[in-house]
Amino acid sequence: MRILMYRWKAYNQYDLIENLRERGHIVDEIKGELINYEEDDGFSKRFNARLDEVSYDMVITINYFPLISDICLERDILYVSWCCDCPIATMYHESVFNKVNKIFCFDKINYLTFADMGAPVYYLPLCAATERVDRLLSQADDLDKYESDVSFIGSMYRKNSYDEICDHLPDYLRGYFDAAMKIQMNIYGEYFLPDILNGETVAELNRNFFLAKTDRSFSDLSLIFSTTVLGFKIAQMERQTMIAELSRHFKVDVYTDDPDQDFVFATNKGTADYWNEAPKIFNRSKINLNFTIRNIQSGIPLRVWDILGAGGFCITNFQPELLMYFENGKDIVYFENKEDLVQKIDYYLKHEDERKQIAMNGYRKVKELHGYRQRLDEMSQYIKGL
Repeated sequence: MRILMYRWKAYNQYDLIENLRERGHIVDEIKGELINYEEDDGFSKRFNARLDEVSYDMVITINYFPLISDICLERDILYVSWCCDCPIATMYHESVFNKVNKIFCFDKINYLTFADMGAPVYYLPLCAATERVDRLLSQADDLDKYESDVSFIGSMYRKNSYDEICDHLPDYLRGYFDAAMKIQMNIYGEYFLPDILNGETVAELNRNFFLAKTDRSFSDLSLIFSTTVLGFKIAQMERQTMIAELSRHFKVDVYTDDPDQDFVFATNKGTADYWNEAPKIFNRSKINLNFTIRNIQSGIPLRVWDILGAGGFCITNFQPELLMYFENGKDIVYFENKEDLVQKIDYYLKHEDERKQIAMNGYRKVKELHGYRQRLDEMSQYIKGL
C-alpha cells in the first residue's frame, strides 16, 4: 500500500511508520502544525497538493483530525486514526461518522461511547517497540548514568486551565470543584467528575467559561470542563502530592518539563528524551511510577507499555484494562492509594529478586504479545491489504 502519514508531536508515530515499512508498505510523511483542526486553508492546500502528486491508498494519523477526515471523504481515500489520548475532543464532531474513517481507540470505554453512536470505531490498545528499545539498550555504554531507586517521567501539568479561571468562579462553585477533585484523587478505576456537572452547575459555568466550537461539533461544556480542565488539575495535584510524599521515604528522581516544580526532597532532573533516554531510565530504575491521568477511564497509557517494553519494573494506579493483559504481582504491580503505594515501594525495594522477576515477566509478555507487529495484525482485520 502507499500510505500518507500526517506527523505531529505524538511519540508513537515513528514506531508505527517503521513497522508499516517493514511490512513492505510505502509510507510518505507530511508535517506542519494545524492552526485549526476543522478548517485551515493553508494546510488543506498543502495536503491536497500531496494527494494530487501521488495516488495514496490510505492516510493515517495518531489521534483524530476532522479536517483530514473531510479531505479524505472528498477524495474517497481511507482515513485511519489510532488514538493515543482520551478523550479526544476532536472526535466529538460530525466528521467522525465519515464513511472513509476507521478509528482505533485504546480506551475501551471511549470506544464503546462512539460505537454506541454508530461511528466507525474499533478497540485497539497501545503497545511497545521492544525491538527498537532492545537495540538501544544493547548498544548503550551509559546505562549507569540513569540508575534510580524510584523514578517518574511525565508532565506535572503545572500550567492548567483550572488555575487560570478558578479565581473568576463564584466561591461556592470553586469550593464544590475543589472538594470533588480531592475525593476523585482517592478513587481509582472510576472517573465520576463528569457526573457532578449537572444542569445547574453547567449553567453557572456557562456564565464564567467560554467554550468555542462550531455547529459541526457536538462536544459540550461538561465533557471539556471535566477532562481538559478538572482532569488536568487533578493530575497536577495527584502527581505533586504523591511524589512529595514518596520523597520523604525514598530517593526519587523526576524527569519533567517543569524546571520550577518543587518536589520537596525529590530530584528534578529536567526533561528526558523519549527516544534515547527514557528507555534507559525505565530499564535502570528499580521502580518506575505511572500515574494515569483520570481522563483515561479504562485504558492503559503509553507510559506503562514503554516501561514494561524496556524491561522496567512498573507500579501504577489501577486501570480496569490492566486485568485484560497483566497479572497483578506477577507482570506488574498496581496500588490502591498513597499509603498502599508507599508500602509497596518499600517492599519491592527490599525484595530485589521478586522485583526483577516481575519486571522480566512483564517484559516477556509485552515482547511476545503486545508489539507493533501484533497491533498491525489486529488492525489488518479491518483494513484490507494492510
